[in-house]
Amino acid sequence: MGTAFAVLLVFVGCCSNVVFLELLVREFPGCGNIVTFAQFVFITLEGFIFETNFGRKKPSIAISNYVIMVAMFFTVSVINNYALNFNIAMPLHMIFRSGSLIANMILGIIILKKRYSASKYLSIALVSAGIFICTIMSAKQVRDVSSDGSVEHGFYAFMRWLIGIAMLTFALLMSARMGIFQETLYKKYGKHSKEALFYNHCLPLPGFLLLSTDIYHHSILFNQSTPVLISTIGVTMPIMWIYLLMNVITQYVCIRGVFILTTECTSLTVTLVVTLRKFISLIFSILYFQNPFTAWHWVGTAVVFVGTLLYTEVWSSVQAALRGSQVKETKAE
Repeated sequence: MGTAFAVLLVFVGCCSNVVFLELLVREFPGCGNIVTFAQFVFITLEGFIFETNFGRKKPSIAISNYVIMVAMFFTVSVINNYALNFNIAMPLHMIFRSGSLIANMILGIIILKKRYSASKYLSIALVSAGIFICTIMSAKQVRDVSSDGSVEHGFYAFMRWLIGIAMLTFALLMSARMGIFQETLYKKYGKHSKEALFYNHCLPLPGFLLLSTDIYHHSILFNQSTPVLISTIGVTMPIMWIYLLMNVITQYVCIRGVFILTTECTSLTVTLVVTLRKFISLIFSILYFQNPFTAWHWVGTAVVFVGTLLYTEVWSSVQAALRGSQVKETKAE
């Protein structure tokens, strides 16, 4: 029940979160830092009240371990959002990170000395290939436009794009390493998903002082956005703050589900669930924002679906069930 509930939180929270993030980024492409800061503050306040009982509850896992995890988590969060400043299209940003399937498997083999079946390797390859196809097709539909409305050309734009790709690659490997670190911690100390969620967001808050100028700048821009009347409470708010509020709430639902999953499943399984969520988010984003959905997108969808079935060993389960029913029928005869 816990695993199914966590998967539901991940898909509902994360998919809706992407919509509000895209609404924010379309208006202000460089707003990644204020979005990350708002998410961290919200989750910290919630955890401080309900998880630590206003600081009176001691952590079950040593703080020194959380410091290591936090360093990785903060780095991944900031770099992933800041990469949007470097000509990275939203669909490409969303799905490039899904390469964590391969990164997680490689680091699992190197660090944890894990070995996987041939079907697992094939399924991961299929899922990654399907997402790659959709990413490339989506990236071709996006043109980088500079602030003055002219199309960006030349060496400078290309170098900025390469820097963005390098940032996403680094964050990808760091995220996979963090997943393996979490898995080893939970094996040693037990499952404490809500506690980990709180400390992963509370401890990095001082780091946002380094980004305070950018955060303040975008808060001013948000204040200047179009005001919207919220009829249910009779309050008028700039629309960008509404988008940010909804992004923060849905991000909390999403990440809460991810942290529950980390206590219930292996890091590779968690990565697969998150990857499929990113894939569905891409499809939803394309349909919601009325981007073209080509035949290649359908090819990518089919490849991901086949890879998922292969990973979850659906066919093996069906065959085992059929064999079991045949044995029962034979005994009955």
